[in-house]
Amino acid sequence: VCPVSHRDDEDTLKILIATDIHLGYLEKDAIRGNDTYVTFDEILKHAKQNDVDFILLGGDLFHDNKPSRKSLHNCIELLRKYCMGDKPITFEILSDQAVNFSTSKFPWVNYQDENLNISIPVFSVHGNHDDPTGADGLCALDVLSCAGLVNHFGRSRSVEKVEVSPVLLQKGSTRIAMYGIGSIPDERLYRMFLNNQVTMLRPREDESSWFNLLVVHQNRSKHGATNYIPEQFLDDFLDLVVWGHEHECRIDPERNEQRLFYITQPGSSVVTSLSPGEAVKKHIGLLRVKGRKMNLEKIPLQTVRQFFIQDVVLRDHLNLFNPDHPKVTQKIEAFCQEKVEEMLDEAERDRLGNPQMPEKPLIRLRVDYTGGFEAFNVMRFNQKFVDRLANPKDVVHFVRHRECKDENINFDELLSRASAEVMQLRVEDLVKQYFATAEKVRLSLLTEQGMGKAVQEFVDKEERDAIEELINYQLEKTQHHLKERRVEAVEEKIDEEIRRFRDSKMNTVEEDEEVKEAISRAKAHRTQEDRDSVAGDLDISEEADVAMDSDDGFPAPPPARGRGRGRASSARGASSRGASRRGRGEIDSGPPRLCTVQVVINSRWMDE
Repeated sequence: VCPVSHRDDEDTLKILIATDIHLGYLEKDAIRGNDTYVTFDEILKHAKQNDVDFILLGGDLFHDNKPSRKSLHNCIELLRKYCMGDKPITFEILSDQAVNFSTSKFPWVNYQDENLNISIPVFSVHGNHDDPTGADGLCALDVLSCAGLVNHFGRSRSVEKVEVSPVLLQKGSTRIAMYGIGSIPDERLYRMFLNNQVTMLRPREDESSWFNLLVVHQNRSKHGATNYIPEQFLDDFLDLVVWGHEHECRIDPERNEQRLFYITQPGSSVVTSLSPGEAVKKHIGLLRVKGRKMNLEKIPLQTVRQFFIQDVVLRDHLNLFNPDHPKVTQKIEAFCQEKVEEMLDEAERDRLGNPQMPEKPLIRLRVDYTGGFEAFNVMRFNQKFVDRLANPKDVVHFVRHRECKDENINFDELLSRASAEVMQLRVEDLVKQYFATAEKVRLSLLTEQGMGKAVQEFVDKEERDAIEELINYQLEKTQHHLKERRVEAVEEKIDEEIRRFRDSKMNTVEEDEEVKEAISRAKAHRTQEDRDSVAGDLDISEEADVAMDSDDGFPAPPPARGRGRGRASSARGASSRGASRRGRGEIDSGPPRLCTVQVVINSRWMDE
């Protein structure tokens, strides 16, 4: 892929690319409530001013899965303001639109609808924040699609395999095959890639003449063994990958030397976490494609609220602070106030000459007070800046690094990392890391993945019987397996067969089904206990004919096991099958969340 000239002509496709707009983030905040809408307005204004052919969004248009009426109203208002009009569309779609937009009630691109007047088409995949949910599998993008404002593509209904059929576009002599993969739990997609269950369909005619563009919304950085998508999993025929979900702006195309394609990561257009990656200047991209050549011009966003972050390690300033000094805390507070004032001055200088930028910046000072220091009153400190900052409640964040006496595992070290890393930790990851670190403690009956998910249910959803039910269920299955195999009653052979049985299920659908079954049993058990408790409180006899509904909707008897299978939409006609990469992992249970709990593993579980 070589740079293309900036001169636009009838063969140059111009595409505005942006990801992770998060409309509605903190919309009830008195200071930051309109930030996302103001920046989305700027993004669409850039599209109109640059006379782009279409807009490509990489997911998370909305921050909430069920956006508020205000969010939907503002989004529709802006799309109608900038994307509807009489400007002619100068490119055409060659692929089967019934396949590209198969989930829509109107399976064709919106600018070809005789009832609509579209000047700038918007194509978007869904993200993990606005993903399809519920019995009907709808998301906010489906609402916009039905209204004719957005072309939602890249959605897969199957949980077992993914077939990606490209939207084939042509303008003059330039032809683009645009692939989309909406957000899928990372561990599930990882497993699909590893098992060769992701298929990228290729145009049947003259494959080498197409510019191949993929937009994907997944973890790019490694948060766990399989909780991300390695770049080398993607097909090598791709020319450019637009990567959504990651909020750090790395919009300059980066070449993957293994697969020989380029990756652009526009990042988010709003600060949603006070972490270093969000402090990078926010941009969107103007992509020009002519033939097989491309050029990406980055456009800085002027309406994004400023964000400055700084780290202070107190033990690096022992010449200023003595932990044993009676007034050391007051000195630390004065030092931190000086640091915040410096960042405020920098924000003021940076804002000069830019009236579009919000007045109050975001400031975060992370203070490591390891080494015998004490934290000062944060609430009193924050009050000093209440009229000057956009985040007066969380300016200072204290962290302390502790050493654990346990030689096998150091949970405090895991939980005391920098906040950007800690935000990605989950209970099940801690369990996996425990067994990966502890040399003398290994699970012989359960898998680390299964135990991790059961512990996560116990912590996150207070499912108190999840761990016990998983152990009992796995014990029953193992006993049944040993009886079927008629293993000789010798301890070594029994242990070997148990290990073989355990390893055969790791990172498979069967493992996921076992965890689901155990959780269902736990819920059913809790439901029955709740019923017995209510019956006891009401003094209802066993003969009384009283029916009670559970709050969580689970019936008393455990549900029957089984696998749910979906169908992937098949694309024929315009495309043929191409090579695909591999994927094996676990089904993700949701976005990473902060868990400040200590996981205790009882050795008796391993003995069973």
